[in-house]
Amino acid sequence: MSKRDLKKYLANLSKEQLEEQLIELYEKFSPVKVYYDFVFNPKEEKLLQEAKLKISNEYFPVQKGRKKPKSKMRRSVAQKFIKHFIVLGVDPYVVVNLMLYNIEIAQTYASENTIIQELFFKSMLNSFEQATQYAVANGVFSDFKPRFLAISEEAKRLKWKNKAQFEAILERL
Repeated sequence: MSKRDLKKYLANLSKEQLEEQLIELYEKFSPVKVYYDFVFNPKEEKLLQEAKLKISNEYFPVQKGRKKPKSKMRRSVAQKFIKHFIVLGVDPYVVVNLMLYNIEIAQTYASENTIIQELFFKSMLNSFEQATQYAVANGVFSDFKPRFLAISEEAKRLKWKNKAQFEAILERL
């Protein structure tokens, strides 16, 4: 069904029928419930803290029992939260904050551990580029510029192989 057909269909429904359909959608589909829960009660700070906790657990998992848990370092966990925040319409400041936090926690991990996977460095560079593009597109880059610069400097300090690419991204702006 096209958007135009949907509009035509909805125009023929009474107010009560529209309300019934929305309530049915709310009850039946979890993403609809999540969206409306956020729209009517946008606890962005709580969402941000929950996301940060789950991302940090990817690098610094909470120890359960005697065995030390292994870090997973999955970029996909952060990307899932970032995408979810964007779909919900979370404030761009919160989204950029999370994007940068993801890279910063990875750099903290890298400063304490030897990382040999090339994919890790490529992934962090991709995250950095996406964060700069999103920040610029939403007009918030200048507010986060010190953090972007610090990430680039930390890539240099940690002697990442792609450190020059971090600098190049910032120079293009």
